[in-house]
Amino acid sequence: MKIRSHSESHIVELEDGSRWQIFPGDLDITLNWNPDTELTLIAADDEVSSHALVGDDRTVRVISDGERWPVKEVRSVLKDG
Repeated sequence: MKIRSHSESHIVELEDGSRWQIFPGDLDITLNWNPDTELTLIAADDEVSSHALVGDDRTVRVISDGERWPVKEVRSVLKDG
């Protein structure tokens, strides 16, 4: 699936119209994304995210736009690097 919009650094909209919030610790990975980047949405078994986007052999944790990140778990993951 291709990117429709990625105007906000932490939100990506895919060509199917779905919008995803990118995990704060993964934002650097998305800097190289462009409209031609092929992304695959997969279900994730992760303590902070419900899904992941895979593109350019890199994985980015995401949740649906409008959901809230679990603050305690996010802090723990970011603290641990």
